[in-house]
Amino acid sequence: MKRILALLSLACLTLLSACNTVQGAGKDIERGGEKLQGAAEDAKK
Repeated sequence: MKRILALLSLACLTLLSACNTVQGAGKDIERGGEKLQGAAEDAKK
């Protein structure tokens, strides 16, 4: 029973950390897109 509980706890921790990683990557990609958009607008002028 302790082994099952330990495995479930480990699985939950892994899933939670993966969500934070994906969220952080999404924010980084969004910032990069904003900078590209700003550079494209500057090039138009």
